[in-house]
Amino acid sequence: MPSRKAAATPEGTQAVVVNRRARHDYHVLETVEAGIALRGTEVKSIRARKVSLAEAYAQVTDGEVYLIQMHVSPYEQGNRFNHDPLRPRKLLLHRRQIQRLKQKTQEKGLTLIPLSLYFRGRHLKVEIGLARGKRTHDRRTDLARRDAEREIDRARRGERDG
Repeated sequence: MPSRKAAATPEGTQAVVVNRRARHDYHVLETVEAGIALRGTEVKSIRARKVSLAEAYAQVTDGEVYLIQMHVSPYEQGNRFNHDPLRPRKLLLHRRQIQRLKQKTQEKGLTLIPLSLYFRGRHLKVEIGLARGKRTHDRRTDLARRDAEREIDRARRGERDG
């Protein structure tokens, strides 16, 4: 389930939604910022935070990158101008970026996943990550490391306060 709070977005931006599950399930090797082609009612729904990146992924098709399975709820006042909630949405990238991502995703085990959706000024951007899936033991190791860091921080705070 994606978080609704601001985190892990570039400076000077307003986070709409962050896919926290992505960093839990994948090793993110690199990130790319892309624009996204939307319809009017979609932008209004996204501003109202009626969007989910939980099942979404990006795919290179015919020299273009599409964001698949991103759920944007229909706008409540949208009437007949509303959109299909799960329609593929085109990502706006330079040709060289698309070629590079295509080459990388053809490697075994690499995929493109959306990490966050945010406004940079008045433009909506999506941060996509080139990622490799984690195995169960990788996740356990990450959780153990995070727990250890949390305990160390608690001990440090205890020394300062006491």
